[in-house]
Amino acid sequence: MGDVGPLGFRRSSDLSLLVRCIKKLIRNGLLRPESCFLDMGCADGRVNVLMSYFVKASVGIEIDEWTLEEYAQLRKELDQVLQSRNLPLPPQNIYLFHGDACDEKIHKRMEETVGTGFEDFDFFYTYLVMHEEFSRLISERAKPGAIFMVYGVDRVLPSYDGLKLMRNISPMEGILALYRKDKG
Repeated sequence: MGDVGPLGFRRSSDLSLLVRCIKKLIRNGLLRPESCFLDMGCADGRVNVLMSYFVKASVGIEIDEWTLEEYAQLRKELDQVLQSRNLPLPPQNIYLFHGDACDEKIHKRMEETVGTGFEDFDFFYTYLVMHEEFSRLISERAKPGAIFMVYGVDRVLPSYDGLKLMRNISPMEGILALYRKDKG
C-alpha cells in the first residue's frame, strides 16, 4: 500500500519501521497470535493489513470516509502483487469502520461485527494526532495490561494518566512509544 494519498501528502506510518517494531514486540513476548489490535485513526488501513498477519483480529476506525474508501483499491492492488509473487495474502481478520474512534456507537458496532469489544483489545495504535483523547479513553475503558502504541514520537515522550510508559522498550525505532494500562 502506498505512502501518499491523492493529495500528495504523507499521512501514515512507515511500515518498514513498524515491521522492525513488530519483531521486537514478538521477541519480548508482547505480541501473540491471540492478540486483538485496534488502530484508532486507521487511514487507508495499511497498518491493519500489516498487523493482520500477527494477530487474531486487526480492527481499524477512521473518521475521514474519503481516506478509508482508498482501502478497497489499495488492497486489490496489494493482493495482485502478492499473488504474482506467490506470497500469502493477508488473513481474513481485517475489519475497518468509518466513524469516530471515541464514539460508543462505533464500539458497539465493532463488537457486534467482530465479537471484540473495546475493553477486549490487547493493543491500541494511533498516529501522534489525537493521542491525548485516545489515551483517556484507553485509561478509562481498556482492560488492565492493554498496550497503547503511539506512532510519531521523538525525543520527548508524552505521559498519560493511567498509562505507564514502557521505558525498557520505548521509543522503538525512535518513533513508537508504548504504554501499558495500569493493572489496577
